[in-house]
Amino acid sequence: MAEAAAAGNVARHLDELAGRAGWRDLPAFHTPTRTWSHGEVHDLAARAASVLLDHGARPGTRTLVALGDGIAWVAAFLGAARLGVTVVPVNPGLTPDDHAFMAADCAASLVVTSGELAGRFTGLPVLTGERLLRLAERAPRAPAAGVSPGAPLYAQYTSGTTGVPKAALHRHADLARYHRAAGVGVVGARPEDVTLSVSKMFFAYGLGNSLVFPLFSGSSAVLLPHRPMPGDVAEAVERYGVTLLYAVPSAYANLLAECAPGAFAPVRLAVSAGEPLNPALGARARDLLGAPVLDQLGSTEVGHAFCSNTAARDEPGTIGRPLPGYELELRGDDGRPLTGGEGEGELWVRGASVLPEYLHRPEETARVLSGGWLRTGDLAVRTASGAYVHRGRRDDLEMVGGITMSPLEVEKVLAEHPEVAEVAVAAVADERGARKLRAFVVPAAPGVDGRRLESELIAMARRRLAPYKVPRGVELRRALPRTPTGKLRRFALRGGAGTGPVR
Repeated sequence: MAEAAAAGNVARHLDELAGRAGWRDLPAFHTPTRTWSHGEVHDLAARAASVLLDHGARPGTRTLVALGDGIAWVAAFLGAARLGVTVVPVNPGLTPDDHAFMAADCAASLVVTSGELAGRFTGLPVLTGERLLRLAERAPRAPAAGVSPGAPLYAQYTSGTTGVPKAALHRHADLARYHRAAGVGVVGARPEDVTLSVSKMFFAYGLGNSLVFPLFSGSSAVLLPHRPMPGDVAEAVERYGVTLLYAVPSAYANLLAECAPGAFAPVRLAVSAGEPLNPALGARARDLLGAPVLDQLGSTEVGHAFCSNTAARDEPGTIGRPLPGYELELRGDDGRPLTGGEGEGELWVRGASVLPEYLHRPEETARVLSGGWLRTGDLAVRTASGAYVHRGRRDDLEMVGGITMSPLEVEKVLAEHPEVAEVAVAAVADERGARKLRAFVVPAAPGVDGRRLESELIAMARRRLAPYKVPRGVELRRALPRTPTGKLRRFALRGGAGTGPVR
């Protein structure tokens, strides 16, 4: 009975899978200082589990991990999983108040972090990532705890554009579920692949890309401790022979601005997520990379992608189709499916990796879950071919002249201008308090004539859009305000905030 229960432990499962599949000597993670094989990683994780146990981690408790991408992060995650401890991965770049809130909210009993951040977590046992690795060198291997596939594995805080962060709980079995859907179904990950994810492992998107898919496929991932700049991405692609590239749309825009064609020859597939990939940007990114750029939609609540274009079927301008294991419905404001599935509606998703609950948030859980279906907050339409086109978020809709509209349609038109790297549209109050559409544009190159570009963009909008959708002005920005995951903070533009105008 104990043996059967232990089979649900994903850390033990991955360790045994590497042995059965003959992957133990294959590379798993490339760090700036060395490459770790699959066998070395699982042995390290088993020893790290003993260290965590010595520092108070116990089955059923929660360990908060605030580290950059690296082997210490991997050891902490897999080591805690081996013990039956719930991991709470958080962004180390958050503010002290954010970290204090999350540690208290999840009731962490242990924190694994860097030496620079250790002083933030007063009143809690703290173990630095460096010390974890050092002690693990001499520690014995800890046995895997007997947990069921449905036991809690990790709780990941949402990184939405508004509201208080909520920790979405996921189970040991969920990793295999979204690997089948996205790791296999989207990119067909195989042992010879090398992954580079611009999004970090403490985000849902990066966790799947850099940790789950390599460990379940026998492939490897490049782990960079910092947020890579375009030059870092190009250098890593060349140095490690990266074949799978994952990023958000703004990162692809940055690559276009700073990298030369031909720098990405090893890449066979690229994936975009986090927010809709504008078709014009997607086309330019495909030309730069010399590889398809697959747009997809996922969420922290589902664990990874649930709707995506794939290597076998890519329809630019859409987010593709439901992935294996997931069902999608378009529903109206009343929560009922649209008749015949026609027209714009809110996406609801059902699948095995949908979160069972938000940690300590029963009311929020009840608001988004109904009969096994998750209310995503994403608006979409379904094409005649069965693919979905993303129409923005419910909280991203703008009210202009008494008419509710999605700014994505306007952004799609303006992004076609060759001198536009990124664009966002928001309704901003004028001096009389009336809300008018304004376009915020990041130029593709410095030194652009702002007045000329404004005139050309507004003329484009007038030719292509209804009058109420035409921006009343254009403001050039050095960058757009975004969350740490790269999602646009449209509400910040509405309030006049941002990263500063181009001067």
